[in-house]
Amino acid sequence: MDFQTWPIPTGIVSSDPDTLNGALVFKGTRVPVQSLFWHLEKGVSVDEFLEDFPSVTRTQAEAVLQIAKELFQTPNLVVLEMLEQGRIAPGPFVIQ
Repeated sequence: MDFQTWPIPTGIVSSDPDTLNGALVFKGTRVPVQSLFWHLEKGVSVDEFLEDFPSVTRTQAEAVLQIAKELFQTPNLVVLEMLEQGRIAPGPFVIQ
């Protein structure tokens, strides 16, 4: 994965300081991306999540999960390099 040009596909997520204090949300909604992971941690299926948040599309949820999968399959050296460059922040990852 080339993080220099690592795009988040259009229509998947957005962030606006005026919406939930700039939290990363599913585009076109006020649903924080983090809520998908909280639901999964509690054993809630993606289908149940989508039922609970009908404004989130299956395409959006699956794209976020694919991005997370690719991020965590990246060798640690690439992640360390991104930290050093300030492209991601320590703690919860924020792609800049």
